[in-house]
Amino acid sequence: MTDEEATEQVREDAEETGDARTDAGEDADAAAEESETEAETDHLGTESTRLVAEVATQDAKLAADLEGHLAGLEADREEAEERVDDLESKLKRNRADFKNYKKRAKKRQEQMKDRATEDLVENLLDVRDNLKRAVEDDHENVESLKEGVEMTLKELDRVFEDEDVEEIAPEPGAETDPQRHEVMMQVESDQPEGTVADVYQPGYEMGEKVLRAAQVTVSEGGDEQ
Repeated sequence: MTDEEATEQVREDAEETGDARTDAGEDADAAAEESETEAETDHLGTESTRLVAEVATQDAKLAADLEGHLAGLEADREEAEERVDDLESKLKRNRADFKNYKKRAKKRQEQMKDRATEDLVENLLDVRDNLKRAVEDDHENVESLKEGVEMTLKELDRVFEDEDVEEIAPEPGAETDPQRHEVMMQVESDQPEGTVADVYQPGYEMGEKVLRAAQVTVSEGGDEQ
């Protein structure tokens, strides 16, 4: 091989080495760009990344600003989703707490109702004992029996008073009240027409609740002369 041929061979080898290095560098750059694109896709989303890439072909600075803005929006979205999850979790806990509260309130109400019934029955025990004695005891006269019954009635009235139970017994001439009075019939009376003539059976109310309406007769009005 002549000196010229050797020199030519060296030159060709150098060119091949340079081309290989260029190809390797281009491959590395392509891999870096692909990795960067994947990273952008992770925090921006596919559509946002595509939009940034399109803008970048026209204005690199604008693309950078757009990327930052989109990244901020994505972060806000993730934060909003976390808040929604947290609120839903709190709502579920509040619903469970309220359900348990309703159960406890219902149980307390039932206990209070049972206790109130027990107290009433306990107060009526003495009344029953007095009535039983009045029936079983031998009485010398009717007057002594009457006195015993009257004492028992007073005891029963005391129990009713303690329970806020009042008698409904309107006076003759009083206006009728459809909520508290039950009209049995109309009768001739010297009371004004449409007013109470007489009480057939008294009623009872407890607080503002009518336990039993009073049965009354209503006046048809006096005879006109």
